[in-house]
Amino acid sequence: MADKDPEEAARLAAIEQWKIKKLIKNLDAARGNGTSMISLIIPPKDMIARVGKMLGDEYGTASNIKSRVNRLSVLSAITSTQQRLKLYNKVPPNGLVVYCGTVLTEEGKERSVTIDFEPFKPINTSLYLCDNKFHVEALKELLESDEKFGFIIMDGNGSLFATLNGNHREILHRMTVELPKKHGRGGQSALRFARLRLEKRHNYVTKVAEMAAQCFITNDKVNVVGLVVAGSAEFKTVLVEAERFDQRLAAKVIGIYDVSYGGENGLNQAIEQSAEMLSNVKFIQEKKVIKKYFDDIAADTGKICFGVEDTMKCLDSGAIETLLLYENLEHWRVTLKNPSTQDEEVHVLSEKALKDPKLFKTEEGLDKEVVEKIELVEWLSTNYKEYGCKLEFVSNKSQEGSQFCKGFGGMGGFLRYRCDFLDEDPFAGLDNDGSPVPSSDSDYDDDLDIDDFM
Repeated sequence: MADKDPEEAARLAAIEQWKIKKLIKNLDAARGNGTSMISLIIPPKDMIARVGKMLGDEYGTASNIKSRVNRLSVLSAITSTQQRLKLYNKVPPNGLVVYCGTVLTEEGKERSVTIDFEPFKPINTSLYLCDNKFHVEALKELLESDEKFGFIIMDGNGSLFATLNGNHREILHRMTVELPKKHGRGGQSALRFARLRLEKRHNYVTKVAEMAAQCFITNDKVNVVGLVVAGSAEFKTVLVEAERFDQRLAAKVIGIYDVSYGGENGLNQAIEQSAEMLSNVKFIQEKKVIKKYFDDIAADTGKICFGVEDTMKCLDSGAIETLLLYENLEHWRVTLKNPSTQDEEVHVLSEKALKDPKLFKTEEGLDKEVVEKIELVEWLSTNYKEYGCKLEFVSNKSQEGSQFCKGFGGMGGFLRYRCDFLDEDPFAGLDNDGSPVPSSDSDYDDDLDIDDFM
């Protein structure tokens, strides 16, 4: 089966990332009584059996808690965590996150919560905490960067190929080399020695270029968002300019850096030096999408929509090809049922409009039943595929993103064809030639003759 398109994979990752952000926000706000809320993070390649034994020991320790209410809550949470772990034979490839405990609702009632999931990328943190809140710091770190970057550390002793995904580093390949120095032993021809030296250096650069293609190109597609090349000599520059260096990789090079060491120490230095550049890559991609959106508006192509109301109309008609959505858009999708007719009606409303009491009353003054109330962003992130469109999240951290959120309502899209947003047809009541069409209640009657006016 062919791999997914990289752009589509990036969109899906962005949607997963938004869902995790939403989950983190809810977990971070949750509070409980005593220390009855368990936060458990198991890194990849750890053993379920080891964690199970650790929880068994914790159960024995918790049995000695003096407060009866707190003791029962903690023991219940540990038991629920143990039961949830039994659903897994081994730790998933990206690790496992479990949150379990008793949470206080807004009404002051207690509600049991158990959440377990595999993160969308590897999590290297090992954590077990029993507190009056859930600890989500490790998940927040996971969201700091969701792109995978490639690193080539190259000097005269060898090369290292690695990837960086958030805080997860993976070394793909190492290679060592013994290159002749500039000065050889006596009895050798200086020209011949120089020629052999240059030939070996050229072969080394060629080998590194071929290995880079093997590491960072999968199924004829580059598998990293950007490529950082670093080293302690001029090799890094020679590599990027070499003919044998794949042009697809050359186009992905986002930085060339000088480092003092080779190998893993050089990799650590390169990550530190390129940190700011890596954090800007997402903004650059976002700017590119919104710039195209603004360019289409300036060109008056007619294949652009903006604002929540117009965009939802276009979405319902299937006209949107790519939907742009501000990730913190404060709109709700509310489904109401009329108790008299049992008819359901769907409204997309802002926070302010949602407070209007008239919305929840029928003409007869009866209260409408709220069938569903969900944030519009959350609903769209789940249902956008039903409309046959792609979804792009936009933040307000870049200048273009802020302009889109404030000036265009935080919602818009690229259309497949032109759409008319006028509520009334401007040509209604006109014939094909533009003349008014007679109606039954018009000011003149075909049965009248001239005698009626005499």
